[in-house]
Amino acid sequence: QVELVESGGGLVQAGGSLRLSCAAPVSIVSIDDMGWYRQSPGKERELVATITSGGSTNYAYSVKGRFTISRDNTKNTVYLQMNSLKPEDTAVYYCNAKGLRRYGYYADNTWGQGTQVTVSS
Repeated sequence: QVELVESGGGLVQAGGSLRLSCAAPVSIVSIDDMGWYRQSPGKERELVATITSGGSTNYAYSVKGRFTISRDNTKNTVYLQMNSLKPEDTAVYYCNAKGLRRYGYYADNTWGQGTQVTVSS
């Protein structure tokens, strides 16, 4: 079982910024789409942003213009730069990777453990 390791969550005031990172093991030779999802108490997990292996991005309407997703394929890492944070951005943020491949291994859909982001007003 391949694990995605997330970092960068924390507590920030409204208007502030945070950068999340998520890394797959260096043994992984390719990953299709990578993305970030979030879940608040009492709500379903929702898409925040995704990025293809070629760099095409997709964002939830609520974060467009404030969040930027990027990836470094040489490091098997995806980032989420979050600016102008709002209290409603408070959630557990989960990294997702689709199509993880290495010799003798394939995983269609892999999740990170989640990292808490709290935005105070």
